[in-house]
Amino acid sequence: MEPSRSAAIRRRNRMLGLGTAGFVAGMVGLAFASVPLYRMFCQVTGYNGTVQVGGPAAPGAGDRVMTIRFNANTQPNLPWRFAPAQAATSLRVGEEGVGFYRATNTAAVPVTGVATYNVTPEVVGKYFHKTACFCFEQQTLAPGQEVDMPLAFWVDPKIAEDPNTRDIRTITISYTFFRSLDDAERSGALASAGPHVGGARRGTP
Repeated sequence: MEPSRSAAIRRRNRMLGLGTAGFVAGMVGLAFASVPLYRMFCQVTGYNGTVQVGGPAAPGAGDRVMTIRFNANTQPNLPWRFAPAQAATSLRVGEEGVGFYRATNTAAVPVTGVATYNVTPEVVGKYFHKTACFCFEQQTLAPGQEVDMPLAFWVDPKIAEDPNTRDIRTITISYTFFRSLDDAERSGALASAGPHVGGARRGTP
């Protein structure tokens, strides 16, 4: 074999070996990285029921940490399973948080429902702000259909300045699904839901 040809073959084999080693090292690194990447994905999206963590703090956000608890109820004549995808989350005041509720139609026919909500303790209601919500909007699920319903929110830092709320560290947000807003009104849920109901009710078909 000619010396030049032999040297070319050796160089090609060396490059192939280096490429293979690099590929193996990359796969090992990916395997180690996959767990934290999966955990991060779950925290951001709520996938697999992982508790959400808040995003970057908004201007004026403080160091005070609030625990937000999620509660769910369903009117007895609505054939749905409805529950929060996470029990609670913690975030600083002024920081945006995200939570998910999951609804499943257990009937053999399409079923429409509408949710009301309330926040407790009642004195914190004016400091709890929703930026995305599925409340007061009709939701129709096909037989057996399961959907995730997102809620985005933040707590006003002024909650720490109010003598009536400055010692509160836990807020509970409760959603209840009814067949219709008329059913919710008959149950008294609209009366306890707060002043935001008026505009939402007028916009409901």
